[in-house]
Amino acid sequence: MKLHRFDDASQFYERVKDYLLSQEALHSLLLGICNTLIHNPQFYDCQPYLATVEMDGKIVAVAMRTPPRRLILSKIEDFAAVEAFAQDLHSHHEQLPGVSGLAAEALAFAQAWQAIANQSYKLEMQLRIHQLNKVQPIPSSSGDLRLASEDDYLLLVDWYKAFAIEAFGFVEGNEERKVKHYLSQRSLYLWQDQVPVSMALSRVLTPNSGSIGPVYTPPEYRRKGYATSCVAALSQTLLDQGCRSCFLFTDLANPTSNHIYKTIGYERVGDWNDYCFT
Repeated sequence: MKLHRFDDASQFYERVKDYLLSQEALHSLLLGICNTLIHNPQFYDCQPYLATVEMDGKIVAVAMRTPPRRLILSKIEDFAAVEAFAQDLHSHHEQLPGVSGLAAEALAFAQAWQAIANQSYKLEMQLRIHQLNKVQPIPSSSGDLRLASEDDYLLLVDWYKAFAIEAFGFVEGNEERKVKHYLSQRSLYLWQDQVPVSMALSRVLTPNSGSIGPVYTPPEYRRKGYATSCVAALSQTLLDQGCRSCFLFTDLANPTSNHIYKTIGYERVGDWNDYCFT
């Protein structure tokens, strides 16, 4: 078993793409980060951590980190790789705020990191990964989906901050840059019912797949079906653009979102957990 680190995102992706694409839904977050690192590296401030663990020339695990964010793990074929990643990060004096990954993988790393770095861990968020291949017909709310524009910039920044506080309990501080980037990529959409009432981000990950999220509806516009209609229409837009599948994450603490996405046609493919280190 051998750990390999990569300094070049393109070389890293060439090495890991077959492994990640073999289970696109489970690896949608990693694929999205690879895409950004290759095509828009200025989006991140620091050099990323990109690594594989291989056995007999075959990848058994992939890890990525874009500081100051958490470490992100792929599906792991041999859990001895968890120890290898933890030892490597600790030997390079990496300060980790946490780890994200499939439930078993994330917990295994959190336990390994606690043993090596003497940092305790806490389960911060339980998420579920969903996949859609066909949009199911649903009653549509009043309004229409539209591409967000520069005129929506200030509104979108406010909504991104509100989403961050609601989802994570804090504002990252880079919402302005995020919104500018996503507007330039034509990735942000709004559901408009005379005024904007819901927001969703879409990204094409590979020629075969796209992802949706975050999705945010201000409190005053909730329980009117706007988010459901927004996600359904945006999912269909991605399929019409050539994607075979769409992926999204839901918070298991929010049963409403898990239910409404199921009615659209999203099905569970895996559970994903976020741990923080203290």
